[in-house]
Amino acid sequence: MLAGSGDRKQAEPSNGMENLRVLHPVDLDQVAAVYHDAVISQAKGLYSQAQIAAWANHAQSSNAVREALHRGYGLASCAANNQNIIEAFGVLDPPQRLSLLYCRGRASRQGRGRLILQALESHAWQQGCRQLHTEASQLSKPLLLHLGWQIDAEEQVIFAGESFQRWRMIKDLSEQNEMGRDG
Repeated sequence: MLAGSGDRKQAEPSNGMENLRVLHPVDLDQVAAVYHDAVISQAKGLYSQAQIAAWANHAQSSNAVREALHRGYGLASCAANNQNIIEAFGVLDPPQRLSLLYCRGRASRQGRGRLILQALESHAWQQGCRQLHTEASQLSKPLLLHLGWQIDAEEQVIFAGESFQRWRMIKDLSEQNEMGRDG
């Protein structure tokens, strides 16, 4: 499931890409910390305490995030003054699936999720993908809808021992390419 990551434009001198970098397996501890913080700081009011606890601890209690980092292609949005401090991240795993998108609460609503998604969409297009899919949480669904993703189906799933509502979503990348955003 994906957590929210803000959709307001970040105040930045250019297109914001200077604060994005490729994720590496050595980033696992920071990625797990961002994952945990994103859920703890932003899920209140949308999820029960049991759901929040189960979801927040999933990155450290399972190998799913570690495996996605090893197999997939990920980008990190870093602090403006330090490329070693990850504030948000996204991962494609496999190349046609947005598997992770998380942002620390302190860094949310700054456009980081939008920048990461646009860069991942461009990367997927360059890899030959013409459509992306994902499973969105209540946190990420509004951002994805705003950026042109469409709901394919709503579902109830058991995740980390708790029942969650989520949305299978898709995005046609050929429309993006026709608009000149093919990176």
